[in-house]
Amino acid sequence: MKHFERKIILFDFFAINLAWICYYILRVESKIILYQAKPDLLLPMLVMYIYWLSVFLFFGLYRAWYAKSRTDEFSAVFRAISLGCILMFFIIFFDDERNAMYSGNRLIILMYWILMIITVGVGRVVLRSFRKRMLLQGIGLSETIIVGTGPKAVELIESVKKYPALGYNVIGFISTDETANDQSLQVLGTIDDIPKIIKDNNVRNILIALDSQQKEVVLTVVSLSTGLDISIKIIPDMYDIISGQARTNQIYGFPLIEIMPHIMQPWEESAKRLVDVIVSIMILTLSSPIWIMVAVAIRLESPGSVVYSQERVGIKEKRFRMHKFRSMRSDAEAKTGPVWAPKDDPRVTSVGRFLRKTRLDEIPQFINVLKGEMSLVGPRPERPHFVELLSKEIPLYKRRLVVRPGITGWAQIKQGYDTSIDDVRSKVRYDLFYIENMSFRMDIKILLMTVYTMIAGKGN
Repeated sequence: MKHFERKIILFDFFAINLAWICYYILRVESKIILYQAKPDLLLPMLVMYIYWLSVFLFFGLYRAWYAKSRTDEFSAVFRAISLGCILMFFIIFFDDERNAMYSGNRLIILMYWILMIITVGVGRVVLRSFRKRMLLQGIGLSETIIVGTGPKAVELIESVKKYPALGYNVIGFISTDETANDQSLQVLGTIDDIPKIIKDNNVRNILIALDSQQKEVVLTVVSLSTGLDISIKIIPDMYDIISGQARTNQIYGFPLIEIMPHIMQPWEESAKRLVDVIVSIMILTLSSPIWIMVAVAIRLESPGSVVYSQERVGIKEKRFRMHKFRSMRSDAEAKTGPVWAPKDDPRVTSVGRFLRKTRLDEIPQFINVLKGEMSLVGPRPERPHFVELLSKEIPLYKRRLVVRPGITGWAQIKQGYDTSIDDVRSKVRYDLFYIENMSFRMDIKILLMTVYTMIAGKGN
């Protein structure tokens, strides 16, 4: 699938540049606009490609190609190109007003818009038709397993076989009962075998066909699949569909609910990362005098390094070194090893206590944000020792690792520092709530609440 997505980017490269060449010929060679010197072709073409690549990324046009109708594909491209051309129109308009001149470019943007719709929009529809034909011939199918061996599973496999354009190549079934032995279905193993089956067979999709009474099994499947590059979909109960409790994605009239979907819209993801970068640069630049004062205060009170670096687990279980101003004695865990910090921890220095209350100890983490290892908002990253411990104790704990960890988050706003596993249990609920409801608006709300906490000195 990813290989095919790279071909889409390559296709867009040729389509966007073809539209620009046609636009250049019509604009320059047709004498619609008279130029004293002939405009350059290649440099503007490169700039426009980068512009459209950014626009398409912003609108999520390079996300995984699931079974999507050609109408939906064309609508998404049409919307992105239209808004991109409108933005271009206003850029040219304000530039002309600033220079007190009239430009015919504003009028022929309409012509450029039509060319982009034809080359990219119609071209993508043709490409999707080609993709569908490949799937119908069994080319490019993704390995899929079905959880369940009952009547729902039988119904599901029949539908998948009937519609190969869904893109699923079902290699077998997962039994929810170790004693189940349906000879008509190829049972690969039980629920506990899912991680091994996924890795051994390069599985990309899990389809769940269980009864509504088996909710615990669904949670187990989600928990075992967390951190793996897997798409999980489930057949909803008809009651859920009728009552509106389940938002279904119907393909060929066949309803499926995606579990753990991509919550944020493409523009929100882009805006979130843009804010991360801008704020990090601003904070690191403006706080440089504070670094000096904090460094002097830390060294005057206790020996040791000013900045404390510690290994943490980030998105998709990637490990990185997180940086903080040191707020404890340098030998804080020399005898105990990794432990939770209790309330009124005696290992915390006087300067460290002030830094924690005002959240100033977090400033070096903006380096992690700038590098893309963290975000401004997200679940707090934890140490590998505690990740392994808590994953065994708390269901869905590793679900926190599907997003970038943050300097602040919903759990930090609502609760504060962890002092025990019970605190962590409570905070995981807040983290999961954030992940399932994350949006750019919610991030802004959390950032504003964090600023208030800093000003009021309510940090722990």
